[in-house]
Amino acid sequence: MAAEIVNPRSDRESGTEGAPEEPFDPAFALHRGGKMAIQATVPVRDKDDLSLAYTPGVAKVCSAIAERPELVHEYTWKSQVVAVVTDGTAVLGLGDIGPEASLPVMEGKAILFKQFGGVDAVPIALATTDTDEIVETIVRLAPSFGGVNLEDISAPRCFEIERKLQERVDIPVFHDDQHGTAVVTLAALRNAAKLTGRGLGELRAVISGAGAAGVAIAKFLLEAGIGDVAVADRKGIVSRDREDLTSVKRELAEITNRAGLSGSLETALAGADVFIGVSGGTVPEAAVASMAKGAFVFAMANPNPEVHPDVAHRYAAVVATGRSDYPNQINNVLAFPGIFAGALQVRASRITEGMKIAAANALADVVGDALAADYVIPSPFDERVAPAVTAAVAAAARAEGVARR
Repeated sequence: MAAEIVNPRSDRESGTEGAPEEPFDPAFALHRGGKMAIQATVPVRDKDDLSLAYTPGVAKVCSAIAERPELVHEYTWKSQVVAVVTDGTAVLGLGDIGPEASLPVMEGKAILFKQFGGVDAVPIALATTDTDEIVETIVRLAPSFGGVNLEDISAPRCFEIERKLQERVDIPVFHDDQHGTAVVTLAALRNAAKLTGRGLGELRAVISGAGAAGVAIAKFLLEAGIGDVAVADRKGIVSRDREDLTSVKRELAEITNRAGLSGSLETALAGADVFIGVSGGTVPEAAVASMAKGAFVFAMANPNPEVHPDVAHRYAAVVATGRSDYPNQINNVLAFPGIFAGALQVRASRITEGMKIAAANALADVVGDALAADYVIPSPFDERVAPAVTAAVAAAARAEGVARR
């Protein structure tokens, strides 16, 4: 992969003869011809170079790997490259737009891997939404990659795909919509609690949204020691007394909502310390006003947060969104490049809960003594982020026995 993000190659033939003209827009201009390319890391200038890079020299390396398969990590790109895989069913805020339309997002994810973590990534959009077909396809591709980043796959299939796939391959499988969001949320929450003199165990959180991100955040916060968390979907609080729950939500009902709440999201917010929005929609101002004094509002829907920051600031001590034009942006790019860089560095077989918690703690620690209400999470452009997360994840992998180097 190219080591840096460059402007699109304007001299490339567009290949769109007969296609309708797009209006002038810098987004179209930037995307013309794609956002990435494959780049050689060795020269091929003459026959001597050719004989080493390809035949006959390459045969020696192939034979060595055939005898000792672990050498693939030393003599190919395997330990430096991630597959970014989608079926195009849950793309950003666009929904089920299909594999072709998802490809610009997957390219974008790949260049973020490189820019922020130094990790090469290959975008792969699959023309199937069948869970088993997706798993089987990735299993067959796995020998070429050091890890798999699942992206923009709709719930609840995303949970099953991740679980089944990790059972079949010995490289890390990471669904970023779930775990990347959860890691960055926990980091911001740790610092918000620290700023206000509280511990996680003292907090009751309410999550709006029981999709991939909402489920993962709830489980992760419980793993990290939060006092209580309730999750609400379109029909209200996910609780044991509901008979309309999917298997994923039934499992969630068993481990969340220790307070035994039922009813609407607004009911759950009364007296709550934390609101985490990963669903869209609008939360009434009266519900925000009913939260505990010194509450935190993390309204992360894009482009329109569930609670507008101006409203949230009337009642909350700390406000975060998913947008880059407000302070405290909770953005997955703070997590996934460093998490994969750390996992690849030690050739981890999987990404554990301990590795994710280590990533969240490292991310929170980057803020350090500069901690303030408008600075509980660092910027994605803070050059300290990826190295800190990478080191923490690698150390945690070694401690948990999933590292192979």
